[in-house]
Amino acid sequence: MQHDDSYWREKLTPEQFRVCREKGTERPFTGELLDQFAPGTYHCTCCGAELFTAQAKFESGCGWPSFSAQSEANNVEYQMDLSHGMRRIEIVCRACDAHLGHVFDDGPAPTGKRYCVNSVSLTFNEASE
Repeated sequence: MQHDDSYWREKLTPEQFRVCREKGTERPFTGELLDQFAPGTYHCTCCGAELFTAQAKFESGCGWPSFSAQSEANNVEYQMDLSHGMRRIEIVCRACDAHLGHVFDDGPAPTGKRYCVNSVSLTFNEASE
């Protein structure tokens, strides 16, 4: 799903555009989904692709929503990020290339992964009972 910047500027808030399309980062401990632990699924703000489930969410203390694995939909893609003098693995939406955050090897078992994600990159769909 390729669109130009003018499309995304119309669809997204300025903060969503800065983070998702310009690879920005929201300030730690400010995201509205940081303390969301209800059952449900997390989707890409830009295109709606399913990215994570509530079962994989955990409190990491890092200041951003953290997940131990991507959802079975397999919509998270990995890219090398050498910005800011660091070597990290960036995570992006496979469907629309939206910047989500980064993945680190310091998460809980069994995966050992910590997907550190910007809240503005996600929408939450609470599971119906």
